[in-house]
Amino acid sequence: MKLGIILETKELEKAWNAFRFANTSLKRQHEVKVFLMGEAVECEEIRDPKFNVHEEMQKFINLNGVLYACGTCLKSRKLEDQTSCPISTMNDCVDLVEWADKMVTF
Repeated sequence: MKLGIILETKELEKAWNAFRFANTSLKRQHEVKVFLMGEAVECEEIRDPKFNVHEEMQKFINLNGVLYACGTCLKSRKLEDQTSCPISTMNDCVDLVEWADKMVTF
């Protein structure tokens, strides 16, 4: 199954669970793409002893998950030069929704 995930928060536990869900889905042989929007574009910097979002993001990338980040959201936070995610557009987000069999939003 093709799973699309839109993450809109940098709240520790929610962001951590979104990537745990994505990683579990990849391990179960699903194709997964994640689109970071709004404050979620800041997730790459989250390092918390209990909810280490950065670590889960790295696992996602290592499992060949596809990660996008909203370019407008990155630019508004002056993070476009500090991200390892491809800078994406709303067209990319629409493409993800059209590609996916199921969408999940956190």
